Parts: sequence; structure tokens; C-alpha cells
Amino acid sequence: MQLRTLPLLIAGLLGAAITPVQARTPTPASSTSISSSAQTLPPERVKATLEAYRQWLTRLGQRDSVAGLATAVVVNDKVVFEGTIGYANASDKEPIKPDTVFRLASLSKAFATGLTAILVQDGKLAWDTRLVNVLPFFKLKNVPDTQRATIADILGQRLGLPRNTYDNMLEDDVPYEQLVRKLDEVDMACGVGKCYGYQNVAFSLIGDVVYAMTGNFFYKMVDRRIFLPLGMQTASYGRAGLESSKSWARPHRRTRRGWVPFEPKENYYRVAPAAGVNASLRDMEKWLIAQMGGRPDVLSPVALDVLHTPGVPTPVELHSSPWRSGRLTAAHYGLGWRVFTYGGETLIYHAGAVEGYRTMIGFFPKYHIGVVTLWNAGVPTPSGLMPMVFDGLLGLPHVDWAGLEKSAPAKVAPAKPRKARTSRRHRRH
Repeated sequence: MQLRTLPLLIAGLLGAAITPVQARTPTPASSTSISSSAQTLPPERVKATLEAYRQWLTRLGQRDSVAGLATAVVVNDKVVFEGTIGYANASDKEPIKPDTVFRLASLSKAFATGLTAILVQDGKLAWDTRLVNVLPFFKLKNVPDTQRATIADILGQRLGLPRNTYDNMLEDDVPYEQLVRKLDEVDMACGVGKCYGYQNVAFSLIGDVVYAMTGNFFYKMVDRRIFLPLGMQTASYGRAGLESSKSWARPHRRTRRGWVPFEPKENYYRVAPAAGVNASLRDMEKWLIAQMGGRPDVLSPVALDVLHTPGVPTPVELHSSPWRSGRLTAAHYGLGWRVFTYGGETLIYHAGAVEGYRTMIGFFPKYHIGVVTLWNAGVPTPSGLMPMVFDGLLGLPHVDWAGLEKSAPAKVAPAKPRKARTSRRHRRH
């Protein structure tokens, strides 16, 4: 399986002795970037890390470890590396390209919180707006918690419900509209705001709030306030949006005959704010730039500070994978983002998974450098690549977190038993 890369290295930035290729800058010239405040990593270290990344991706492709994958590295508002592997559709050998559209799964949450931040600045609502004052149907198990719950509580994953409430019923095709009206039947894990409990159904209440407060549908507001101004030309919501894309990545499963595509499932598209976005690598490069402060005309520094501020502690994240056990010393949930301390540095991060797709995005605000990776199979191997890139950029000891090097395979922790009827695709993403 061939690796396709666009060597977008900036000769000046990376000190590269190569034929210079002008890096793409998706940011319009009229916008003002705040990347000048970023600290600079040693250029030779960045160059060496990107070259190593190219080699890791080549090895991943040679081993046929994934059906298809697209990834990019952004430094100071410029895309300095793009790589694609494999197929959007293995049955007809359609290759993955930078504009191939993937399901984002839980990376969708940051678009919901980003829109909310924009509406807060518009004065349409507030982070402490109480749900009960906006949504007449909203109820929790007891009256005090019902009265107390705010927009920030649902978006910050601190509503107090048990983890992944009703995801199992969502996967059994029970409509969102029914599930969200059954929250008062669930015993609370803690009081509102007191503990972490990752949600998809309850998180998606923000869509109802947006409609109630603006009179506009949630997905249309994201399109108008985020997708269009950022130039995310292939971004959309829903299965129809995915399948109408010029090039879109089919979900795949591994069989004895190799990678086999299958039909996308509708379930998590029904909770659009939590898991409904489709986007290409090129779209996500623009989104990453905006999240690192490069598009203050869309997401202001004030908004980003709120979104990326550590909120409720998430200690389970410290040990949920080998690289997290080895590198994280603190973990919190912000608003649609995880906030980690990675090798002593603040990492803003999120992952997503839905059947046949996995996604990851992460960046270091201090250095304005980030990575996004999308792949169209449920296999975990590519998830170890991003921390390998992070280690290289930060100058940390190399560890083969992806298990690609025979001489130094990553140790895989034994899987923890899961509770019956609990989502296997959205836990802790």
C-alpha cells in the first residue's frame, strides 16, 4: 500500500536543504493570526520528526495495517506535512486523497462548543444558561439537579449522569428525541458539576438549545458560522452529506479477503452535535489552524481560552492506553476538548470512533503545532502514531507506541472488561 505525501516543508522554518515548496496557508490574507506569540521548536527537530513520520506511515502502509488514512501536521498556521495511505473504497481501489471526506465521530463535539462560544459572544446565550429555562422537556432524576444544570455542564461532560448514558439504546435505533426525554429515569452518578461522565445523548441537548435561542437549526448555524467562513468546503452533517461527497471514505472491516467496505450506520448521526460532522483532511487543517488561534475572525482568543480551559478531572484517561500511561500526568475535560499534560506540556486533544472510522486531533498551544489523523477502519494501530510525532517534536525519548518497529514493539495493556450494553465505540473519546 503506497504512501502518498505532499512534502510541504518550509525551507526557512525547518532549515531544510531541499528544493523549497511553498507551504499552503488556508488562512485568508485579510485575517489576523496570533501565531507570532508561539514559542518555536528547534527547526532540525521538527524536520527530523516529519521525516520519521513519513517513514512510519510508509511502514504502516506496507503492513496493510489500515484500510485508508489521511494525516497532516500544521506549524504556525501552515500545513507542513500531508500524508495519505490506502483506499477510500478498497473494492474499487479508489485512493484516499486530502479532500476525501471521513466521518469525524466525536471530533464533532468541538464544532458544537465552538458554535456555542460564538453565540455566547453574540449575546444569544451564556455558558451558565440553565437548561430548564430553555428546554421545557429537560428533567433529571431530582429537582435540584434539574434546576442547576447549565449549558457548560452538558458541554463539559459534567452533567452527573453515568458514562455513555443511553448510548446502547441509541445503537439499538431508539430515536434521540425519545432518549433525551428519559434522562429523568437515570440514577445520577453524582450531583451536577461534581464528576466526569462522558455523554453523547445528553451532550446533544446543545442542538435543542441553539434552536430554542436562535430559531435556527443547529447544523445550519455551524455551516454559516464555522464551515463557510473557514472555507471548509467539503464539511457537512449527516449520512446524506457524507455519501454525496465527491470522494468519501467508506468504513471498512478486515476479513480473510482483506479490507472490505460496508454501509455506514445511521445511529450516531442522530446525535449531530456529538458525532454528526463529516470533513476531509483539508477541512481539518483549517479547523486546526482556527483552534490554534489562526482565525480570530471566527474563533476569538477569548472563546478559545474558554474552550481550552481545564474543567472536570478525568483520571480514567491517564491509563486508557499505553501512550497515555507513559506520557500523561494530568487529564481534564474542557468544552468539547480534552486538556492533557503531556510530557510537561499542555496538549489540547480529542479522539473519535464510530463503527468503521477513527479520528484524532491534538495540538500544543505553546508552540502552535498540531496533528490531525483520520482513518476508515476500527483498528487501533494508527492511534499510536500521533504520540510518536508528539514525542519527536518535544524531544522526548522515542517509544514505538504504534507497534511498528520489531526491535521495540509497543506494549499493549490488557483490555479492561466493559459493562454489558455499553457503547464500544464512543467510550472515553
